[in-house]
Amino acid sequence: MKIEDLILEIGQRSPFYLYLLLTVSKRPSDKVRTIALSFSKKSNPVLVYNPRWLQKKDRNILKGMLIHEILHLVSLHFLIRPKDERDRKIWDLAMDASINQYIPELTAFGVPLDVLVREGHGVDNENFFVVPPDSMPGLSAEEYHKWIIEEMEKLDRYDVLEVAEMREKATDSHKAMYEIDTSVDMILELTKSKVGKAFDLYKNELPSGIRRLVQISISQPLLNWRDMMRRFIGITEQGERYMTPLRPNRRYEMHPGWKTDYTARIGVVVDTSGSIIDEELNAFLSEIDAISRLSGSDIVLIQVDRTVNLEMRYRHGMWRKMEVIGGGETDLQPAVDRIQEKYRTEGIVVFTDGFTELPSASRRVLFVLSKHSNEEFAKQALEAYGRNAVVFLK
Repeated sequence: MKIEDLILEIGQRSPFYLYLLLTVSKRPSDKVRTIALSFSKKSNPVLVYNPRWLQKKDRNILKGMLIHEILHLVSLHFLIRPKDERDRKIWDLAMDASINQYIPELTAFGVPLDVLVREGHGVDNENFFVVPPDSMPGLSAEEYHKWIIEEMEKLDRYDVLEVAEMREKATDSHKAMYEIDTSVDMILELTKSKVGKAFDLYKNELPSGIRRLVQISISQPLLNWRDMMRRFIGITEQGERYMTPLRPNRRYEMHPGWKTDYTARIGVVVDTSGSIIDEELNAFLSEIDAISRLSGSDIVLIQVDRTVNLEMRYRHGMWRKMEVIGGGETDLQPAVDRIQEKYRTEGIVVFTDGFTELPSASRRVLFVLSKHSNEEFAKQALEAYGRNAVVFLK
């Protein structure tokens, strides 16, 4: 039996899974017992599988296991970092419960999580797959993890070793997923990009449970707003390079030399309309201040309500003495235009509550939206600038 044949059979039923399986490298190895999700040095997902296991298992279970690995990827389970070995075993059960419920080939052999925790052992069956308690369908791995810990405390039982070992013998090993030795940020970006493309193409063909699972994965920022801003701003760009007679050409005396205009790394637009909450504004400005200190570079900052109210090269420490000017209605476009035309920054960060028209920007843009922001503005920004262009101040 070839793994490629199984993938094609899956594809006849679900082009979504086929798309993702074709983007994943497949590598046979005797070092794994069954199958494992890993990542290459270039941050691409790899399915490592034991050829002997492939020949022994029922065809339907094998197809279910391939989908199982794809749902680990879709659910971004590689971001989970257990505290210790015991916690790892709890996470193993929680992750499997969160995804097996969507795989009919595996739910046929499913054992509910509450039964496993209550009885403290697995089952005498080589096909043993963890599913949620009947009363708790559709939850995330994080929610099942919390439930397991709380339930074990109620039962005064803390040993899940036997259950976890039975699970791993029957299904996959998560160890390679926990032990990533490459950039997690890069893996995250590549994964969300691939899953997002597959979802855009085939979302209408997915069952509602899977559709919701994927939507949560690709739409919710996994980094908090501060981390998102630091990643966005952390790109240094040179400005335009042009010829000038004021600088001699070192090779040809009669010709003008070249000058590079080093622009500010980033432009910041601050909505100072009357609907912005002072506490949120202060939190945003203090983070801009921290970024300016860490980067050591100037930042162009513009305050705007209906028009541009304040324009400055921001330096570390200025925010505490900076006067906030505004209070009227909001129009972000004048500030965006000013940054693009005058300063030519590589990217723009816009802090707003979104009760205004979406501005048009030709640069990279990140919208930092307040807690009580306009949902329609957020939706339009996601559609116009992409999933990574919107983050919420929380």
